[in-house]
Amino acid sequence: MIENTPDLEDQNDDDLYEHYAFTAEKGQTPLRIDKYLMNFIENATRNKIQAAAKNGSIYVNDIPVKSNYKVKPFDKIRVLFEHPPHEYLLTPEDIPLDIVYEDDDLLVVNKEAGMVVHPGHGNYSGTLINALIFHFENLPNNSSNRPGLVHRIDKDTSGLLVIAKTEAAMANLSKQFFNKTSEREYIAIVWGNVEADEGTIEGNIGRHPKNRLQNTVYLDDVEGRGKPAVTHYKVIERLGYVTLVSCKLETGRTHQIRVHMKHIGHTLFNDARYGGDKILKGTTFTKYKQFVDNCFKILPRQALHAKTLGFEHPTTGEFMSFNSEVPQDMQECIAKWQHYAKHKDMDQE
Repeated sequence: MIENTPDLEDQNDDDLYEHYAFTAEKGQTPLRIDKYLMNFIENATRNKIQAAAKNGSIYVNDIPVKSNYKVKPFDKIRVLFEHPPHEYLLTPEDIPLDIVYEDDDLLVVNKEAGMVVHPGHGNYSGTLINALIFHFENLPNNSSNRPGLVHRIDKDTSGLLVIAKTEAAMANLSKQFFNKTSEREYIAIVWGNVEADEGTIEGNIGRHPKNRLQNTVYLDDVEGRGKPAVTHYKVIERLGYVTLVSCKLETGRTHQIRVHMKHIGHTLFNDARYGGDKILKGTTFTKYKQFVDNCFKILPRQALHAKTLGFEHPTTGEFMSFNSEVPQDMQECIAKWQHYAKHKDMDQE
């Protein structure tokens, strides 16, 4: 289980900075720590992990260990270095922002697909936060030391985000998201014909045990197996081999809609991380394959857009609701499927 990244001030007596923190799960079988960490740290190599252990940078239960240490259930693992994590070394960048609304307490931005929300491994520039700290001074930090961020959406998801401009707004808005009183609706294209007109998906979401880049649904009640997640969906339009759906979040877990929709057999269209960049439904005809490939070219990302966002204003208490247009790439892809569904008899293919 990955712990929350600490603030910069969370250092030990030797002035080391914590870069990663994990707690081994209850069912963890004995495994060398260099192999264990490779499953959780993106782009890590075994040589780098072994070098970190040799330098005394890997701690288990507050004691430095070598790379051959066997991880056991509930071990608390920390990776410490003398320099702060790159994501804390924020550089202001003059990147244009699509600001939907702004006042003294907050702003609402419409993020384009392809923009990373906050710096992290491999993405230290060009992020929304780099843009925010250029355009706004003294943004409050959230619990993960990220200026202004109340919530986030994935890099290749487009749509609305609220940004806090004051400490009071940060506390108030964060509480609303925690208490599930904010409203968030997403529009998605998913593979297959979603039979029920509407429904609710419930299931704990946690890191996939074998693929560290994915999350998955855990339906058992084992302690520590993911966090509760609830998604409400409604069919907007059936397009044969894909369906246009609305998803409303009751919770806000990483990749929640992507994971939940895959869990019920309807992976998001062109979601490469979860297998949606393959033809999951349809015919074997060459023309159909060409059609899908063309759709992938039009929409070179997962088909997901954060369309609406609602919350109470932290100062006035007024409920505010914002709506953003579905971006051009998704509109074009939807139009192609509408044309295909209209002119093809799916049952005969």
